[in-house]
Amino acid sequence: MHQVRAVVARAKGEPVSIETINVPDPGPGEALVQVQACGVCHTDLHYREGGINDEFPFLLGHEAAGVVEAVGEGVTEVAPGDFVVLNWRAVCGECRACKRGDLHYCFNTHNATQKMTLEDGTELSPALGIGAFAEKTLVAAGQCTKVDPDARPAAVGLLGCGVMAGAGAAINTGGVTRGRSVAVIGCGGVGVAAIAASALAGASPVIAVDIDPRKLERAKALGATHTVESSQVDPVEEIKRIAAETYEGADGADVVIEAVGRPETWKQAFYARDLAGTVVLVGVPTPDMKVPDLPLIDVFGRGGALKSSWYGDCLPSRDFPMLVDLYRQGRFDLDAFVSEEIGLEDVEAAFDKMHGGDVLRSVVIL
Repeated sequence: MHQVRAVVARAKGEPVSIETINVPDPGPGEALVQVQACGVCHTDLHYREGGINDEFPFLLGHEAAGVVEAVGEGVTEVAPGDFVVLNWRAVCGECRACKRGDLHYCFNTHNATQKMTLEDGTELSPALGIGAFAEKTLVAAGQCTKVDPDARPAAVGLLGCGVMAGAGAAINTGGVTRGRSVAVIGCGGVGVAAIAASALAGASPVIAVDIDPRKLERAKALGATHTVESSQVDPVEEIKRIAAETYEGADGADVVIEAVGRPETWKQAFYARDLAGTVVLVGVPTPDMKVPDLPLIDVFGRGGALKSSWYGDCLPSRDFPMLVDLYRQGRFDLDAFVSEEIGLEDVEAAFDKMHGGDVLRSVVIL
């Protein structure tokens, strides 16, 4: 048993607290990871606000990188000393999706069996089955993906959620490649990652859409060729105009990625895509939100595809090492996503900065 410091959300809407928690030694199929860095993601705030479920207390944090300290019986994929990025898609290999070769759609991803607890024995619910705002965490061994040990933990740990979600929404779900135009609505961490990946894939134009000019400047620095401040102009018409400047006859972007998770912006994405274009929803809606009222003839008549992207449709064992290698080559700037490095005690303040749009990512360094 290991006693470590960690960030815990005890009750809905209450500020997080620093607690001493108990982390068991790894059992069969599990790994104990010494966390080196963990990004502050909006999903953590969703947990604190009770927006995911009410299984308090939560052990927050999930965008993490660290070093495997120990493994349990039967673990062969990682060993003590391995530098890993944690993921929340530990594929089972046995479900229908896995057996047909679609491991990135695994219907039965798994987590550690043993529970981490508060000092009094109260069981903790780890965010996305990880719980990495902690000096050490216990995960399923399949949640550990080995990457280049010379990579910066604060940067590559962000692949564990937001950056992978955005990059995968573009490349995996949207099929973005050269010769295609892309628009991304919502330029937080996920949206900007989609922009960076689209630029890396050779798409042009790459159009960033947001109401915040600061976010648009970040998007431009990471590969957007055009920006649209949607509080000032009609974003649908602007996307169509920009796409038509590059491709004669275009009536929108080939791929429009919605990274906000709201009906209004999803409807904008629907109408901003070209005929036979693709809409990708990667922004996370709340349970009460509904698909906006659309004439069915428009759905039929525009053709193409309406997709959702869960975790960027990624397979961590395939995608994490590839993106880390591109980062190490200077082709995918993960460092640009790290707005600040903070301590465990600064997580609550980081939530406020995230709300205000002041950061792409605050990253806890342990």
